[in-house]
Amino acid sequence: MKRDNKPLQQGFTLLELLSVIVAVGVLAAIASPVWFGFLARQQTTSVQGQLRQKVQEAQSKSQQRNILWQFSVRESGDVVEIATHPATVNPADAIWEPIDNAVVLDSETTLLRKDGIYYVRFDHNGNVRGSRLGRITVSSRQFPEIKRCVIVSTLIGATRKAKEQPSPDPSYRTRDRYCY
Repeated sequence: MKRDNKPLQQGFTLLELLSVIVAVGVLAAIASPVWFGFLARQQTTSVQGQLRQKVQEAQSKSQQRNILWQFSVRESGDVVEIATHPATVNPADAIWEPIDNAVVLDSETTLLRKDGIYYVRFDHNGNVRGSRLGRITVSSRQFPEIKRCVIVSTLIGATRKAKEQPSPDPSYRTRDRYCY
C-alpha cells in the first residue's frame, strides 16, 4: 500500500460555523428575556425585603426609645431612598439611604404622603399612629408588571409582603391594586 504524503485538512467549513452561530443566536434571543425577567424579579424581591426590614426597624426603635418614630420613602431623581427617624425630625433632614435603582415607587403605594415623601409612624408601643395603614409598592423599572409590596396591615403595626397578582384586589374599593 502506498501512502499519500499530503497532510490531512482538518477544521470546520464556513457553512458549519455559520450554522452554529445562528443556532446560538436563536437560543440567546429566546433565553435573554427570561433571564432579564428573572433578574428583575430578584431585584424587586430584594428591595421588598429591605423595605420591610426598615419598617420593622422604625417600629422597634419607637418601642426602644419610647417616642414616635417614622419610616419614610421617596424618589429622588431616579433613585428610591428610605429613612427611619424620629417623627419630630423633618424628613428632609433625615439620613436617606438609596436602594436599588432598578426599581421605582409604584402608583399603588398608599401610605400617607407629604411633600413627595410617603411615611408611616409608630408610637411608643409600636402601634401605627398619626398615619394610616397602607402599602409601599415598588415595580421594576425595566418590567413594570413585576411588583412587590410591603403592607402595613393592622393598627398594631403588623406587616406582610406580597407580589403582583393577575387580577385586581377584590376587596379594594377601586379595584386598581394588583399587589396584595
